[in-house]
Amino acid sequence: MIPTLIVGNHLSASGDTPKVCEELACRLDLAGWPVMTSSHKPNPVARLADMLTTAWGRRESYEVAQVDVYSGRAFLWAEAITQTLQRCHRPYVLTLHGGALPDLVRTQPGRVRRLLTGAAAVTAPSRYLSAAVAPIRQGTKVIPNAIDLPRYPFRVRSNPAPRLIWLRAFHEIYNSILAVETLALLKREIPKLELAMIGPDRGDGSLKRTRSRSRELRLSGAVEFGGRTPKEQVPTALDQADVFVNTSFVDNTPVSVIEAMACGLCVVSTNVGGVPDLIDDGVNGLLVPPGNPTAMASAIRRLYYEPGLAARLSVNARQAVEQFDWSLVLPVWQKLFTKTVGLNR
Repeated sequence: MIPTLIVGNHLSASGDTPKVCEELACRLDLAGWPVMTSSHKPNPVARLADMLTTAWGRRESYEVAQVDVYSGRAFLWAEAITQTLQRCHRPYVLTLHGGALPDLVRTQPGRVRRLLTGAAAVTAPSRYLSAAVAPIRQGTKVIPNAIDLPRYPFRVRSNPAPRLIWLRAFHEIYNSILAVETLALLKREIPKLELAMIGPDRGDGSLKRTRSRSRELRLSGAVEFGGRTPKEQVPTALDQADVFVNTSFVDNTPVSVIEAMACGLCVVSTNVGGVPDLIDDGVNGLLVPPGNPTAMASAIRRLYYEPGLAARLSVNARQAVEQFDWSLVLPVWQKLFTKTVGLNR
């Protein structure tokens, strides 16, 4: 068992959506691995400072580090943290996240190459991100985002009830307004249709704009804004709906979609980023162009009027995500960390 430092946003205790790094740290800990994490601090500046001081100050306490890599400001953080790890002479594994990262590869390839070159290994949760960095870093290992599959009760959605669910953070990249505009189109044919919107407010005005758009479309009684739902309550929330709507402009392989598929919901998603790595259109879900309420409404309409479609998608969705259970994914991480340390001893 390898003493491991997991560097990322461990912010669920502060009301944020749990990230994969938190679950990975928890799973390693339960397996008996010595694990350190950073950072739990909600303030961005304090969080970065904590990551850097932990990496340096506790360098004798860990043998390998795992660092999350996102685009934007978080990419700068990854650069700073990996420089510190290099000074500590500690090997590290970089894990790529975020549907916008390929844009950074296209616009600043040299910068991305410098970051990835120093890593003992690079992982990605989807072929989408692995392919995006292939021109500058070969050998990226695809390790899927994982869930505790037994926690998600499965039932076949043979005859979907008129209840949709949207489960993401309210942020502009997730295009929450598309969900209410889609509902408005569908209500003309399915008057009893309702939409539950669950997720934390990122503070960029998306939640306010979505509420306003809902009122404009006279949907106030049909749209429920549930706020952030604790991780342990997500399976229950999903079980109350039959159709999962994912409206993102930018995405990778979102855990929320994996969770919905595990429960057997019929997933209708925008065809962006790494989502096609999860959803085979017409087989275990339906894909539509981003930003198009007419296309999304048409796809959802099929679930209610096309015989056998909902049941087929539901069953296939569960089967597709059975490979993402932690019992299968955690040993892959453990093997990678062990190999990384072995190569650097």
